[in-house]
Amino acid sequence: MELVHHHRLPGSGHVSIERLFQEVRSHLPEPWAARVVTCPQPSRGITPRLINMMAARREAGVINHITGDVHYLALSLPKKGLVLTIHDCALFRVLSGVSREVFKQVWFSLPMRRAEVITTISRTIRNELLLLVGEDAKRIRVVPNCVRSEYVPIPREFPSAEPVILQVGTGWNKNLEKVASSLRGIPCTLEIIGRLSERQHEILNFHGIRYRALGRVSDAEVMDAYKRCDLVIFASYYEGFGLPIIEAQAVGRPVITSDFGAMEEAAGEGALLVDPSSESGIREAVLRVIRDADLRGQLIGRGFRNVAKYQPSAVAREYAAIYGELEEKLNKGGGNNTLPLQATHS
Repeated sequence: MELVHHHRLPGSGHVSIERLFQEVRSHLPEPWAARVVTCPQPSRGITPRLINMMAARREAGVINHITGDVHYLALSLPKKGLVLTIHDCALFRVLSGVSREVFKQVWFSLPMRRAEVITTISRTIRNELLLLVGEDAKRIRVVPNCVRSEYVPIPREFPSAEPVILQVGTGWNKNLEKVASSLRGIPCTLEIIGRLSERQHEILNFHGIRYRALGRVSDAEVMDAYKRCDLVIFASYYEGFGLPIIEAQAVGRPVITSDFGAMEEAAGEGALLVDPSSESGIREAVLRVIRDADLRGQLIGRGFRNVAKYQPSAVAREYAAIYGELEEKLNKGGGNNTLPLQATHS
């Protein structure tokens, strides 16, 4: 039975969804294999989105999976055999008035009604969707992100005198400013993945932080950053999942992250949890990790155990189980499907 993964046209530096599902496809169990259809236009404006919808319809398979960030494709695809993955509700949080209601309908309510199965990458996002749209909870499944296969343990001796701390991300939710103030006076080097604003440069310099701004980086450069660092800090205010947490755990680095939402969920017992709004709380956690070798060992060991459930093969099996359920329903439904069934998997 033909399975199609529908992807957005990724923008520069924004390919996390595509990386995730490339890894999933490479680990799908037999007999599943997915054909990839990428939107021809960036998802901006009415006309490009209509073009994307028409292209998705032309390239539709029997089971169609919208992998994220182009939810509106559901309006042009057959409802039977349709899977919709929703990664977060972040944009909804910053809109108001008419724009908020229109976005809610076009991006969430209408596409979710069209999908047979809705997946989210964390319980946190599932709960947000239930409050936002009120969909039937049985149709919303949690299938987490997976860590890429190349993320394996890379031992490193911890230099307590001046560790390298990795901060992943510079956006409004990544909390870099609070992290900078919490590190004031602590001997360390802060490596930062992401482009810094002028204001962020000023804040880091004001607090006397020794830092290296890596800007936008390739996959290989991200991996190198994890290898070089001694500690990963991810005290974010909001995440749909928190992939850097499990990437750091897979490599074998102690992690400090936020004590709520998707971050706490992803971390399991393999991270030191802090209130991201508390400068003193973040500072105390950093000092504990630097000073306590036993704590570092415990965090790393628990991280390895936690990351096992985020391996690509485990996540791919969860998606395959969903496709199998839809295949069974389609076969029972026979001619009711709007597209012809294939005799065998492609």
